[in-house]
Amino acid sequence: MKVKKSGGAGGAAAAAAAAAAARTEEELGRKTLIGPDDVLGLQRVTSDYLCTPEENVYKIDFTRFKIRDMESGTVLFEITKPAASDDCDGALLCAFPEREHNDKKDIDPNAGRFVRYQFTPAFLRLRQVGATVEFTVGDKPINNFRMIERHYFRDQLLKSFDFEFGFCIPSSKNTCEHIYEFPQLSEDLIREMILHPYETQSDSFYFVDNKLVMHNKADYSYSGGP
Repeated sequence: MKVKKSGGAGGAAAAAAAAAAARTEEELGRKTLIGPDDVLGLQRVTSDYLCTPEENVYKIDFTRFKIRDMESGTVLFEITKPAASDDCDGALLCAFPEREHNDKKDIDPNAGRFVRYQFTPAFLRLRQVGATVEFTVGDKPINNFRMIERHYFRDQLLKSFDFEFGFCIPSSKNTCEHIYEFPQLSEDLIREMILHPYETQSDSFYFVDNKLVMHNKADYSYSGGP
């Protein structure tokens, strides 16, 4: 199945985000079921993951990711997940690779759920970016597959994105492109984000039938280097 969707926190999604009651990470940590309204109420980036890898009972596995500037078509970032038998050298899908290199037995249980991005300052002035993702699913059909992605600088929410993947048939490989409409940032905020790499962070929450099944995290540098 191949789908292409575009969208963001607009229309009904924006209304839902605005109406969501404020929530804390500690409150959600005590819940047995976390839904979309819960994460829309978060006021800051999470310090930990809100679900375990084992809760991904649908065996959703992201295998390729590409970011492009919609205006010029320039590919800004692209990564393919290595085969299971490969090392994680150079793969941003592997969380904290330095730990794994120093001690092969010290494998972080959240490896694969964290990405560190390094962009140039020009990225902050882009208006529209396309993110193409390729993923496989296990032997269960997936209904109402939805992602909510929230971006913060320090404790300030920059933008909340809300995307629908649609229905995924069992044992399928799927590709879709989400279109991110970026907010216009002030020059002062852009300057601060450039001067403070990795203080821009995001949470990506994935839901099936309104139940959280995956949670990925990322941080960002816009200084043009590591």
